[in-house]
Amino acid sequence: MPLYSPFTLLHQSSQCSARCGRVATLHGSVETPVFMPVGTQATVKAVTPENLAELGAQIILGNTYHLFIRPGHELIRTFGGLHKFMHWDKPILTDSGGFQIFSLKELAKITEQGAEFRSHIDGSKLFLSPEKAVEVQEALGSDIMMVLDTCIPYPATYDEAAKATALTSRWAQRCREAQSETGQLLFGIVQGGMYPELRQLSAAELIEIGFDGYALGGLSVGEPKEQMHAMLDATVHLLPDNHPKYLMGVGTPEDLVEGVFRGVDMFDCVMPTRNARNGMLFTSSGRVVIKNSCYREDQGPVDERCGCYTCRNYSRAYLRHLFQSSEILAYQLNSIHNLHYYCSLMAEMRQVIAEDRFVEWRGEFYARREEL
Repeated sequence: MPLYSPFTLLHQSSQCSARCGRVATLHGSVETPVFMPVGTQATVKAVTPENLAELGAQIILGNTYHLFIRPGHELIRTFGGLHKFMHWDKPILTDSGGFQIFSLKELAKITEQGAEFRSHIDGSKLFLSPEKAVEVQEALGSDIMMVLDTCIPYPATYDEAAKATALTSRWAQRCREAQSETGQLLFGIVQGGMYPELRQLSAAELIEIGFDGYALGGLSVGEPKEQMHAMLDATVHLLPDNHPKYLMGVGTPEDLVEGVFRGVDMFDCVMPTRNARNGMLFTSSGRVVIKNSCYREDQGPVDERCGCYTCRNYSRAYLRHLFQSSEILAYQLNSIHNLHYYCSLMAEMRQVIAEDRFVEWRGEFYARREEL
């Protein structure tokens, strides 16, 4: 295990596992718990970097698989890395591409050496090994790199999950050995499917290798919420408390609250931007489907409690009109609101943890949703 950890614990709840901390990176510190907007292809869809900064985003996510295919990591390297290429000067985390290879499994073949796959763009043959995944991420210049892992489908047999989990550990070792002294952080990814003993084994093997942070992968892949919570309960407390803990690809506002309750520090998900483009908006009292006819003459903002650019300037009626008219501005304004809601939710959780009243606040969070 490395002697240095980028994580500083600032506050710990006396009532549960919720905590506040700070992750130091090359492009600045990140206050946790934190939500990372997803900018898969070097852009968070429908919003500018200036929008992101204004709504409170501290760190965003890019994707190794997609940027490896297009426009290519070597081209991005010539720009001085992903930060300069996309005009974002705050931290960036890059996912290794394991989940994308899993989701495009009809185009991929997993071997001990790595993932052989065909581009979803032009069908060309490509290969991503653990070493290549690190090489690409170092070229991108991300602040936090992820090891290449093998995602496990739900449901999966014990033997399937065990073989994939063992391969993830072997690949993690190779990623660690391939890492250069660039100052970039490298996180390991706990796998294990829905089997607590496999997740515990995976965590132990990754801790033995030693990483700058630890992620929980392979959740929110179709399993019931209760099962996801059970996996978190079985795993999060096993990860080193002096390192950041990251729940990958999750999720709804309720998922974020439950993850923080269990000690998770970092989250990412496409949900706020994807739902925005589909006309679903998140508010302090629940979800708003803006196309519904009840908003046709509604002069109020999406959320009376929200101070985002969209809520300060536009009515529900106008947002409904834009969405019904398929205007591009609908996607931008909706995305700004949803991302602001997510980032503000995390800021609120950081505040109540610091005040040691997270459990009380959690009850209030759910009570507000029952008002609808």
